[in-house]
Amino acid sequence: MSLYRDEGVVLRTMRLGEADRIVAMLTQGHGKVRAVAKGVRRTTSRFGGRLEPLSHVALLCWKGRELDIVNQAEVLDAFRQVREDLSRVTKAFTVLEVADQLAQEHHPAPRLYDMVVGALRVLERSDAAMLVPGFLLKALALEGSAPMVDVCASCGSDTELVAFDLLQGGALCRECRRGRPVSPAALDVVRQVLGGGLAVALEEPESTVTDEVAELAGTAMEVHLDRRLRTLRTSPAL
Repeated sequence: MSLYRDEGVVLRTMRLGEADRIVAMLTQGHGKVRAVAKGVRRTTSRFGGRLEPLSHVALLCWKGRELDIVNQAEVLDAFRQVREDLSRVTKAFTVLEVADQLAQEHHPAPRLYDMVVGALRVLERSDAAMLVPGFLLKALALEGSAPMVDVCASCGSDTELVAFDLLQGGALCRECRRGRPVSPAALDVVRQVLGGGLAVALEEPESTVTDEVAELAGTAMEVHLDRRLRTLRTSPAL
């Protein structure tokens, strides 16, 4: 076994035996890592509450054949404001669930890692209505699966786009329309996010437009993953 240092966000944990846990983390340099935290469920554990979901930690780990072993963990961000607010913690767990599905074990994904840490830090400051849909759209873009919203996904026309169909790849004009109707305001917000204006979009107050974008982004991510997102469907916005 070899020793390595990294930073990571705890995605989820699972019990192992009477006192240990398997901790799944998205790390900066090693992708998704599953590691054993020995004795973490004992009240005398040196890890305390450092290896709970949402914790952003600096790690010292032993690399194993199947599971790594956490040797040390120091908290970088505890995200207390997020944990104490039901709306924020629901959004945060959607971010973690999506990251868990997108990341691959031991395949570095530094951009995804930065997006997750950035999203959680935004939530610590503000319960932004566009946090989850913005994260989902940027994650889809990172995967090369962002919906087409500048021209008709079917015929390429740059005329008015009035519908949205994921099987066609995004927004559709009147001639090609199928799927669900979409408002110009919602398309403008999606374009803003995908065009590099996420910081501005995060200032949008909750409204029917942000709800519409949330539904579009959530459905698009579920189609991409080919599975329903459990945490997303508990969100008040959906």
